[in-house]
Amino acid sequence: MSDTSSDLTHAPALGRLMEIATGFMASKVLLVAARLGLFTELAERPLTGEELRARLKLHSRSAHDFFDTLVALGILERTDGAYANTPASAHYLVRGRPAYVGGLLEMNDSRMYDLWGKLDAGLRTGDPQNEIRTGEEGMYAALYRDPDRLAAFQQAMTGLSMGSTHALAEAVDWSSYRSVADIGCAEGALLTHLLRRHPHLRGTGFDLAAMGPGFRSRRENSGLTGRLSFIAGDFFSEPLPRTDVLVFGHVLSGWALPKAKTLLSKAYEALPEGGIVIVYETFIDDERRENVQGLLMSLNMLLETPGGFEYTTADCRGWLADAGFRESRARHLDGPESMVIGTK
Repeated sequence: MSDTSSDLTHAPALGRLMEIATGFMASKVLLVAARLGLFTELAERPLTGEELRARLKLHSRSAHDFFDTLVALGILERTDGAYANTPASAHYLVRGRPAYVGGLLEMNDSRMYDLWGKLDAGLRTGDPQNEIRTGEEGMYAALYRDPDRLAAFQQAMTGLSMGSTHALAEAVDWSSYRSVADIGCAEGALLTHLLRRHPHLRGTGFDLAAMGPGFRSRRENSGLTGRLSFIAGDFFSEPLPRTDVLVFGHVLSGWALPKAKTLLSKAYEALPEGGIVIVYETFIDDERRENVQGLLMSLNMLLETPGGFEYTTADCRGWLADAGFRESRARHLDGPESMVIGTK
């Protein structure tokens, strides 16, 4: 009898499975590099391995392995023994630059990495695995009491939405509208970019009062003070701003379906005839087969929230119809993110 288990001639490739199984290792390398400020150290000029090791105060044993792993991952470049940022890491991972997304990476490292270690418990119970599990307040309540953590969170939200922010400014014909409100605006990155790109627009950020200082700081630095305002409020208990366009970016997925539908109904009430609501998310593809990031984000909602989840564009369009919107359409924005536009 032949031992077919030992016949590897026609065995499926193992590489992809192993790449996924060890993916956490590559992720941790990037997250630690961002937390150490490695990319910021390389902002001015390339550094030799020894120079970079000394600046980051790393032990000599594995520092070069660490740096070369980043090279192999395509995150750093190395020429004649000197390390340099790639165009992408220079643009997105240097602290203080406008497009900095390191806040998101730092949050992933300090919070999400450990939280995902509890995925099995979340899948068995259906319950969040964050502070709520031990009877404490959720992540957001704790954030609002700590200005430094809140500022880092707002920067992380800016990083999460950066690609969609720029794509959305071009994907909509803004000439028909004069005012736009971002519901759950964080530090206002979407609005500052939109208003710079379309000088006829006026913008309103709507979020909890704790978000105000970060929003106002970004507004002052943007030079848009006369066209950009902030309204403090709870979008469940207070009316939404009456503008031509309402935007929900990564908002609806944080809530159970009844609350998400409530927000769309409130948007319908606030908009004028012909006004639009824009929902952008890491939507799951309609066949639920391809957008891995959307599905992973839905699992993240399991870990962080009592009822949140990601959904498909078809789901969203159905909810818009239920709320009274006469038509809707979906469009890809950037990377794994898309938007749905509903017209009143």
